[in-house]
Amino acid sequence: MKLDSMYQEVILDHYKNPHGRGLRDGDAEVHHVNPTCGDEITLRVKYDGTTIEDVSYEGQGCSISQASASVLNELLVGKELPDARRIQETFLELMQSKGKIEPDDAMEEVLEDAVAFAGVSKYPARVKCALLSWMAWKDATAQALGADAERKTA
Repeated sequence: MKLDSMYQEVILDHYKNPHGRGLRDGDAEVHHVNPTCGDEITLRVKYDGTTIEDVSYEGQGCSISQASASVLNELLVGKELPDARRIQETFLELMQSKGKIEPDDAMEEVLEDAVAFAGVSKYPARVKCALLSWMAWKDATAQALGADAERKTA
């Protein structure tokens, strides 16, 4: 129970003190909506070669969706793309576990504050909230990398 309480505090802290909030310059922008609950996010990514220079966002919704966007910013900015994808895939695996994965030390090392969402994975309706910004980041990344490839071949 103590761990659940600590995880709730991490989520509330990111909700109240968001990292990356406020749209800034980016290489790509996407807008995602969770029609089930009305959460939405507009997310921009900026790359410097293969490094994520910035992830900024504006959105509205529950504490889970907004805290998840803050955690995403904290985890991915400054990372090389392969490392960021590994973090995203690990978070997705945790969220799709339906509460069956108990984060171990290795997962905690990869996900840092994102392990706080482990309890969310037990509630399918809330999983979509937690994944909203992560799916937006994935789409924005694909868009940015596609535009970068087009610039290089033009």
